[in-house]
Amino acid sequence: MAARKSPKRIRIKKPPVLFDRTQKLIKDIERRLGCRLIAYWTSPAGSVCNNDVLALYEVLSVIGKQERVALCIKSDGGSGEAALRLVHLLRQYTDRITALIPLECASAATMLSLGAEELHMGPLAHLTAVDTSLRHELSPVDVDNELVSVSQDELLRVVRLWRETSNSRGKGSLHEVNPYEALFSHVHPLVIGAVDRISSLSIKLCQEILSFHMSDARKVERISRHLSEGYPSHEYPITLREARRIGLNARALDPDLNDRLLELNSLYAEMGQKALTDYDKASYHSHEIVNIIEGAGLQVYFQNDKDWHYRKEERRWSPMNDKSSWWRLEQVGKRVQTSVLHIR
Repeated sequence: MAARKSPKRIRIKKPPVLFDRTQKLIKDIERRLGCRLIAYWTSPAGSVCNNDVLALYEVLSVIGKQERVALCIKSDGGSGEAALRLVHLLRQYTDRITALIPLECASAATMLSLGAEELHMGPLAHLTAVDTSLRHELSPVDVDNELVSVSQDELLRVVRLWRETSNSRGKGSLHEVNPYEALFSHVHPLVIGAVDRISSLSIKLCQEILSFHMSDARKVERISRHLSEGYPSHEYPITLREARRIGLNARALDPDLNDRLLELNSLYAEMGQKALTDYDKASYHSHEIVNIIEGAGLQVYFQNDKDWHYRKEERRWSPMNDKSSWWRLEQVGKRVQTSVLHIR
């Protein structure tokens, strides 16, 4: 009787961890700056989140209190509340922060940059508007049956366009119906109420973060409102010229330093590359590194380690066998000590 062949094991794709190379580059950048450097990096699959606060604490605990700290930020955004907590934590360890921005620093990452006395922006750098959106349990869903974010600005624009159209068509038009009655069939009333409640959140967050180093209350109010309400798009790119125009202490990033930071970003991008292993048409494994926080002697990163399965009847992807975790790499003498960092 022929022996039964064992099923073929699928090799999981794993991204490289380039700790030795990133450490060498960070130490070189610190020599150029004359102060400690903290790198804060998220991939498009990552975000500014509350767990980052504990991860940053690990790095700051190794660095210790400093007169000045340079914070390199590259992120598409995330939680504004987490940005405030990150700034508050940084202020426990330093009296002065310089934000180094070689690339995108969007949304909540823009809020994070506001905690710095100086913003040094490279040719590819930009900030964005910081208007707050909400992903509610009763939010509408997208084509993958996932909840989508709803912003106050979007709702107000729909209502305004509805009323403008109604006025142009005159009395007796069907458009005279209350626009919210039509909206309720697409956006749950509780979602609209929740969005209205947080409409002033982004302004409040910006004010609180700027107040760490700005004493002019009127200037703080003006900058906060402009970032929250002054742009037609959440992704509107605020370049160096615009950042200066709205009152931020922004200047051009030194070209040599910009090149070094772009090199550091390339290493993080290699670490944060997509690491997806297909099992079949309806399932795959993700092993992607999405958030990295690093200083001299220590690197902390979050890595996905889970299966995804597409539930056809629910039209959505569901995670399974989730072993995702934070990892901590520390230079101890000539040895690199690797351990799981337990954050919940």
